Amino acid sequence: MMRVHVEGIGLLGPGLAGWAESRAVLTGGSPYAASPAVLAASPLLPPAERRRSVPTVKLAMTVGAEALEQAGRDPATVATVFASSSGDPDTLHQILETLATEQRDISPTRFHNSVHNAPAGYWSIATRCREPSTSLSAHDESFQAGLLEAAAEVAADGWTVGLIAYDLPYPEPLNEARPITGTFGTALVLTPQPTDRCLACLDIDLTRGDEPVSRMADSGLESLRTGNPTARALPLLAALARVGNGGHPETVVLDLPPGGRVVVRVGQPCR
Repeated sequence: MMRVHVEGIGLLGPGLAGWAESRAVLTGGSPYAASPAVLAASPLLPPAERRRSVPTVKLAMTVGAEALEQAGRDPATVATVFASSSGDPDTLHQILETLATEQRDISPTRFHNSVHNAPAGYWSIATRCREPSTSLSAHDESFQAGLLEAAAEVAADGWTVGLIAYDLPYPEPLNEARPITGTFGTALVLTPQPTDRCLACLDIDLTRGDEPVSRMADSGLESLRTGNPTARALPLLAALARVGNGGHPETVVLDLPPGGRVVVRVGQPCR
């Protein structure tokens, strides 16, 4: 089992415009109404990089910056784990579309943005961070894999780690082969020791059991959870919202095929 402490949370998705604005929806206190997530280039980036930033970068920068600001941490001092199932779908579509023509000249900027760790590169430029960074993908379990990687770095190395996860839909015709619902990103700042800023304590374990996977009570949020790989985080985010409102500890079960589970006990912050 690995124990980590949550200092900050970032969130952006359909009808979920930031962590503070979304907590009431996640706890059931306000109705969920899906509306498109608005992406904007990060003001942290220099003008040239801001112009070149693609939707994936905008999403990752937005949720990462929100979580780090809530944690009160200097981003330059925090290690990062970036997790995404697909990278930047628009860029991949554009490259494949170009390769299907006779000229087949690929823009260097498009090629640069097609690399899976492009958001990590933009992040390091924006924040001047030279701490370790990992970029990973594990298909529909990318958030779960990112959570395990981040927690392992916290537990084994004693680092404070920012987990930044994000997924966006593909344009057609790729969407037919790999459908992804909406634009969804989330970020968690995880620490090895509790601080005065901690929001919750997480005990994370891997099992081979048959525990039922946690789901969302609201049908709209459940559709988002099953339709977007990063939105598999929604039950954990909902538990964090409830515990943050003074609720009792909860256990969240996330799927990890084949046959595995990530079991997360969400408790009140340790002091």
